[in-house]
Amino acid sequence: MSQGKQQRGLKERHLSVMALGAAIGVGLFLGSANAIKLAGPGIMLGYLVGGLAIFIIMRSLGEMAINNPVSGSFSRYARDYIGPLSGYLTGWTYWFMWIVTCMAEITAVGIYMHIWYPDTANWIWALAALVAMASVNFFAVKFYGEFEFWFAMIKIVTIVLMIVSGVGAIFFGLGHGGVATGVDNLWQHGGFLPYGMSGLLMAIPLVMFSYGGIEIIGVTAGEAQNPEKSLSRAVNSVFWRILLFYVGALFVIMAIYPWDQLGTQGSPFVMIFEKMGIPYAPGIINFVVITAALSSCNSGIFGTGRMLLNLSEQGHALPVFRQISKNGVPTAAIVFSVAMLLIGVVMNYLAPAEIFIWLSAVSTFASVWTWLIILYSHIRFRQSISGSDKTVAPSSLMVPLFPLTSWLAILFLFGVLGVMLYQPALRPSVLIGLGWIAMLTVLYYLLGYNKSPADSKRVGRAVTDKPS
Repeated sequence: MSQGKQQRGLKERHLSVMALGAAIGVGLFLGSANAIKLAGPGIMLGYLVGGLAIFIIMRSLGEMAINNPVSGSFSRYARDYIGPLSGYLTGWTYWFMWIVTCMAEITAVGIYMHIWYPDTANWIWALAALVAMASVNFFAVKFYGEFEFWFAMIKIVTIVLMIVSGVGAIFFGLGHGGVATGVDNLWQHGGFLPYGMSGLLMAIPLVMFSYGGIEIIGVTAGEAQNPEKSLSRAVNSVFWRILLFYVGALFVIMAIYPWDQLGTQGSPFVMIFEKMGIPYAPGIINFVVITAALSSCNSGIFGTGRMLLNLSEQGHALPVFRQISKNGVPTAAIVFSVAMLLIGVVMNYLAPAEIFIWLSAVSTFASVWTWLIILYSHIRFRQSISGSDKTVAPSSLMVPLFPLTSWLAILFLFGVLGVMLYQPALRPSVLIGLGWIAMLTVLYYLLGYNKSPADSKRVGRAVTDKPS
């Protein structure tokens, strides 16, 4: 294979929608009822506080990405500003997180397609989904960006329609015989916080898990056409769009339906659309959930390929993963990731369910680990340029009230881990995750990575400045 270079084929509109699409997953459409059960209408405060933490995390990542827009992103920054071991741990943990996530997503596709085609085995749909998404990733990056843009738009349009329809019911009685439903349900049925602050605290991990994947924007930095402009706008739009889509959607759902009745009749989105008289509401939401799962898998394959490329450039993965095709795709890295997912498809139907619970535990822990590393890398990054007149990022992208807000975000994430340790159902996520980090650390020294620094000529591979 002739050695190519990564291409800057991701446009500003791609990154802007991808930032939002990454944060809107199956959880909002189907799993939001679980978080509501723990905190009631007050869960909106949880999404607001969690959104503020994500805002600081994304600003931190964006500032570093503009200063050094490379593939691999936060793994590379961890290596540069904390140390090689941190870069290695973060890269492989993030890679594994997406492998497990993609396994779950393609399995979900099989389950949801079964609703329409009950006579077709689920594994056939799971395999078809994997082949389709892998194929997308072997084309030039601009093709991936275009595909992800339209997948994300499906989710966005669905949520906008739900919010608009819901506001119509709340204030104008749309679908309710012309009688406005009002918002009394937000404080009736036990109050705004029916289980007090403890209930809200118990729901915070679920809130943060729903934001998982939003950091994928950093991985695209090495292939963005105009990193400073496109990353700045994408990062700054995340917080406000999260407020609109997460908090707005939950506000509408819980204003129209008593919170303690949600989850008893399927997806809250199906309930809203049926109330508005929209035909085939369950089928519409099933289609949206399938596209959401495919979108997540598509992003996962993209992210694992770029992370393996970066790990190889750091000297922490096989040299073959440095291979880049003529159209700018790290082909060998993607082939390896897809091969692991094929094994996952087989294991999903042969292995005991407990194995996947353990794997998912590592995946859950990985999001919090990645965010902590981003925040601390950024603190070290700012310290490294302290006293310099160099402008590292536009003022509109720099972390406000730094370093206070960064340390507060770090304390918040440690609090999330503490809540996870407190809850028996989530405790394995932290314990197994820490075990995973310990195992990787042992391998780091056994494989001699601590004695083999990356070839400086390999690190920071040039990318084409011309749009593809």
